[in-house]
Amino acid sequence: MDIANTDLPKLLAELNAIGIALSAEKNHERLLEMILMRAKDITNADGGTLYTRTEDDKLKFEIMHTTSLDIHMGGTSGEQITFYPVRLYKEDGEPNTNNVAACAVLHNETINIPDAYSNDDFDFSGTRSFDQKTGYRSQSFLTVPMTNHENKIIGVLQLINAIDLKSGAVKPFSTLDQQLVESLASQAAVTITNKSLIDAQKELFDSLVKLIANAIDEKSPYTAGHCRRVPVLTNLLAVAASNITFGPLKDFTMTEEEKYELDVAAWLHDCGKITTPEYVVDKATKLETIFDKIKLVDVRFEILKHEAEIRALKRTLKKKNNSSPDADEELKAKLARLDDDRAFIRKCNIGGEAISDEDIKRIDQIASCRWRTPEGVEENFLTTEEVQNLKIGRGTLSVREREIINNHVAVTIKMLESLPYPKHLKRVPEYAGGHHEKMDGTGYPNKLKREEMSIPARMVAIADVFEALTAKDRPYKKAMSLSKSLTILGRMKLEKHIDPDLFDIFIWDKIYLKYAREHLDPEQIDEVDLGSIPGYVPPPVT
Repeated sequence: MDIANTDLPKLLAELNAIGIALSAEKNHERLLEMILMRAKDITNADGGTLYTRTEDDKLKFEIMHTTSLDIHMGGTSGEQITFYPVRLYKEDGEPNTNNVAACAVLHNETINIPDAYSNDDFDFSGTRSFDQKTGYRSQSFLTVPMTNHENKIIGVLQLINAIDLKSGAVKPFSTLDQQLVESLASQAAVTITNKSLIDAQKELFDSLVKLIANAIDEKSPYTAGHCRRVPVLTNLLAVAASNITFGPLKDFTMTEEEKYELDVAAWLHDCGKITTPEYVVDKATKLETIFDKIKLVDVRFEILKHEAEIRALKRTLKKKNNSSPDADEELKAKLARLDDDRAFIRKCNIGGEAISDEDIKRIDQIASCRWRTPEGVEENFLTTEEVQNLKIGRGTLSVREREIINNHVAVTIKMLESLPYPKHLKRVPEYAGGHHEKMDGTGYPNKLKREEMSIPARMVAIADVFEALTAKDRPYKKAMSLSKSLTILGRMKLEKHIDPDLFDIFIWDKIYLKYAREHLDPEQIDEVDLGSIPGYVPPPVT
């Protein structure tokens, strides 16, 4: 490039524009490719290679591009570069100064070679072999180390065969070419380093997010996988809602950055459970705390049975009659009644959907029976707390325990709001904190109504419900079939507990089936008659 005939302001403006473009590019492969292509453009080079330096002191081929040979390898081409990396040091530990790219790194200097064939400083045997196979003539080489702001060489930019714009002949790279590429290489190195740091920070952040979620799942064997599966459902729903072209959400869109923000929220939606006692999270029966207190009740029944047997024996001895049919029958009836009561209490101890008035009355009757403790104190057969727990109408949690477990959402919000988020993650607390809110305002912890919640927050709510319905690892219920889970989800739509528009997309896009194929047992995946699902409406004809 002839400096006298060069429009320097235009070149500087172009170099500045290149720097801006490099800073804006977020994809690593496209970034590397852009660096090489822009270097070729400003020097009018026919070919070029970009290497990155590895941790074990090798130069890895990232991009190769030769215009006249129509060669495009690495980067976004989809064609893998099969050449071995260039060693900076030989096997004996000596510097590999015979290779021009390695030498540029080892000496931290640009190497500008007018003609490789007449150069005796470096080994160009590989270049000559390539030329023989392709009919190419590799001539001028410009090899520039890429040094970042920490003065660390992170790669090499190598250009081949500068082309004269007028004659089309190959010419050496000029001093100005070298200066421009050195400037570009420096900008590129800083950009690559910053991008690598950002990627490393993101990878660390993502790992910490998943570490927290996995810790919560591992805390309870009965909810293992919940925090990992909710993001799957949330993502499926986000993609479907963003792509739909009809219905109330046809104008709704989410960028990749917004989907990532929602993904983080879905992973952390239950982080508050880290403070919830295990016995509440794992409560499989109504009387369970640290252990299932039904065992204590069983002992009391055994004591009552033994007492009945002792009283019967005493009556027999008093009558001095070894055979007392009436006493025997009375004892059998008493023991049978106690066994029946024990079986009834055991049944009540299992969580269900409801409890009848007759069962409540019978619990009270059994509770009022008297028994004598090992200390000789006479008291009611069941304690007040046991009676309250056995009368639980739905599930296994008492009112107090439900308040404890419900509090995990408030703790989640408090924990997440305490973090110093970058701008693109500011809504994580809101998205994560709404997964137990209901569209009619009867949810918790803030009793938000539909219009007070963002669409992404409503997505997490549906994902959380459907995962819980289909989960096969809960201690208080058996795994539900797909059709039964969708029936309950449909009822929740009609009861204004979940967002109706998102429910429709959930059905129309068959998100339930996509999820089921990956995460449910085969026996759970039954035939679904959409017409029988409460709240189902067919998609509009488009």
